[in-house]
Amino acid sequence: MSTSGQIADLRKSYERAELSEDASHADPLKQFDQWLTEAIAAQIPEPNAMTLATVGSDLRPSTRIVLVKGYDERGIAWYTNYESRKGQELAGNPYAALQFHWVELERVVRIEGRVEKVSAQESDAYYASRPLDSRIGAWASPQSQVIPGRSVLVANAARYSAQFLLQPPRPPHWGGYRLVPEQWQFWQGRKSRLHDRLRYRRDAGAWVRERLAP
Repeated sequence: MSTSGQIADLRKSYERAELSEDASHADPLKQFDQWLTEAIAAQIPEPNAMTLATVGSDLRPSTRIVLVKGYDERGIAWYTNYESRKGQELAGNPYAALQFHWVELERVVRIEGRVEKVSAQESDAYYASRPLDSRIGAWASPQSQVIPGRSVLVANAARYSAQFLLQPPRPPHWGGYRLVPEQWQFWQGRKSRLHDRLRYRRDAGAWVRERLAP
């Protein structure tokens, strides 16, 4: 059998949990906090990893994995190079989508909304909390640009290490983004593909919770 045929035959029955309107939170942020807390407690590898989808000026979508570094009533925050492809796409179209997939718990969370930069003070504080190698790496990598080889990164890291020693400042091209949610979706796998899928959307300043067919 070809690999294609093997993929087509893959099946899994989702039977770990359920997601009901009565048992879920009215506030999607509280529901997200509960699920992320449970994913961390379950010791899932990198439970804070999320897919970030952006759209460029050519209307072509692109995705990559980033790590959530904070969340509150203002939104979901992560940090990156502002001059990267995602940074350039967000500068032209400040709307994006996030997705968490906790395979072991048979759960998916999708979030859509407007994206803004976090304050310089927040970016400074997070940058200062990073390991030294990561702080140097933010200077050393011209993210998303073509380079002739890995030696460029190694040489850049050595140069900036010698320049800044133990106190590299935050690069002006590096900092945080925050997605301000306009819509959330929570998906819980269920038996016979009759999955639970709850959507939260803004209506007159309040969250409306509704069930979607899977």
